[in-house]
Amino acid sequence: MKIIDLSLPLYSGMPVFAGDPEVSIEVIQTIEKNGWNMRRIEINGHDGTHVNAPLHMVRDGKSLDDYALEDFCGTARVYETGVPMEAAFGYIFRDQNIDSAIEAEIRKAHPRFVGLSASHEFDVDIERGLLEAGIISFERLVNIEKLPPEFMFYGMPLPIRDGDGSPVRAFAIVD
Repeated sequence: MKIIDLSLPLYSGMPVFAGDPEVSIEVIQTIEKNGWNMRRIEINGHDGTHVNAPLHMVRDGKSLDDYALEDFCGTARVYETGVPMEAAFGYIFRDQNIDSAIEAEIRKAHPRFVGLSASHEFDVDIERGLLEAGIISFERLVNIEKLPPEFMFYGMPLPIRDGDGSPVRAFAIVD
């Protein structure tokens, strides 16, 4: 068994979506002064490697609470142009962005989830369309060039009540 980490590191000043508040991770207590270390973390739910629930862009859409943990993991495949999608799998987009033709293909197949490489960015209208269709999406995945064609994917969100998205620790398990 091999585990491939698909998550970006979190740190103060890391890149965020244009106009969003910056991430801040500050030391607020230290072993020397308080007897323990503690950091305060200020982060948006859509910073770094993260998952989007429909509520992110759909009025009255499903929130993170409306999903079971099993919905954020499962057998996944690296998307290949021309290979039909199947609903039983998640699909990770490594080599291309999701355009309107691929969005239509995703909506028709309705896979378990989709994930997008950190080297690509969702078009807002395409992201909204996928969320309107109830398709969970992961963004800013890294190390996906290391993925085999099929693997087990895990992208577990924090249990944010009424959450529209959450940072995740995403990883793949391969044989």
